[in-house]
Amino acid sequence: MTETSARTGKTTPLHAVHVDLGARMTPFAGYEMPVQYAGIIEEHLAVRRAAGLFDVSHMGEILVRGPHAATFAQHLVTNDVDTLYDGKALYTVMCREDGGIVDDLIIYRLAADEFLFVVNAANHEKDFQWMIQHNAAKAEIEDISDDVALIAVQGPRSLPIVEKALGEAFGDLTFYHVRPTRSPVLAGSDLALVSRTGYTGEMGFEIYCHAGTAVSVWKTLMEAGQDEGLKPAGLGARDTLRIEAGYCLYGNDITDETNPLEAGLGWLTKLDSADFIGRDALVAARDEGLERKLVAFVMQERGIPRKGYEILAPDEVPIGLVTSGTQSPVLEQGIGLGYVENDPDFTSPGSELLISVRGRTIGASVRKPPLHKA
Repeated sequence: MTETSARTGKTTPLHAVHVDLGARMTPFAGYEMPVQYAGIIEEHLAVRRAAGLFDVSHMGEILVRGPHAATFAQHLVTNDVDTLYDGKALYTVMCREDGGIVDDLIIYRLAADEFLFVVNAANHEKDFQWMIQHNAAKAEIEDISDDVALIAVQGPRSLPIVEKALGEAFGDLTFYHVRPTRSPVLAGSDLALVSRTGYTGEMGFEIYCHAGTAVSVWKTLMEAGQDEGLKPAGLGARDTLRIEAGYCLYGNDITDETNPLEAGLGWLTKLDSADFIGRDALVAARDEGLERKLVAFVMQERGIPRKGYEILAPDEVPIGLVTSGTQSPVLEQGIGLGYVENDPDFTSPGSELLISVRGRTIGASVRKPPLHKA
């Protein structure tokens, strides 16, 4: 059994590229990452209307191999790993015994005995140790994060850009599927993959390649997208895009103090499938009834909700807290996510809430994501 981790770097393989492009850099999850290049709104709208190019090489990649790899994965996560086949991916969470979320992640089945776990950068080392500590199946676990770069192309023009850059057709690669690529652009990589996944709510692709080829892959994509409206995009746009789409961010909307049922992730929590860590606690939570629920909302007046702002009922009784908030570049309105008491009067689409913003209360309406398409 191999259980190794050696991540020590604080910059991605594309750091020099970001600096050359004039990106504003900031510390994030132990890395110096680009927040923005031309500006968050411009980058955000480029993704919604054409395409954006993201460096997400700070994410963690962990390979799980061996005859017991599937058994290990099934016990670790809430979704049903047995539904996977070669080239299929699923979004899921790992939970503690009490149902709290360790992390949200994507699992790719590369072969019957090989799975790729892609975890959040901020939780990378914690997740790796959690996997080792709960490896009763004796699977082979290897952290390959330092050797892998991850580049995302997101937006309605992403397909022709990726096809032109890599010289392959990907029109038949459907959502949450992945396949190896033999493109010479990714030559020399033991893990050269293209997946139809992303974190923006738009059509898009994520390209896994060897860290040593990251710069050439990035530049080839930029060249292929120069007539398609492709722009480099940073963490700022990544955040506004995911809030518009209603996607959770670990540390804000989901933590080890929240469970997937209250976070609206019941669809990936298969309580009636095989046993997994935290299942008993989640069954009990379901049967007893949830005390709170994560909702998405749109502000009815000018004002930007921020993490930690209080959410109130129409009679101004406090009922929850904002977990994520921003100004939507598409709607040109404040939008956010937050937990409120689990009452249909507060959680149903169309429900009216109040958000306390810097000493004044502003009306908000609960909406079903994606918010930018409401």
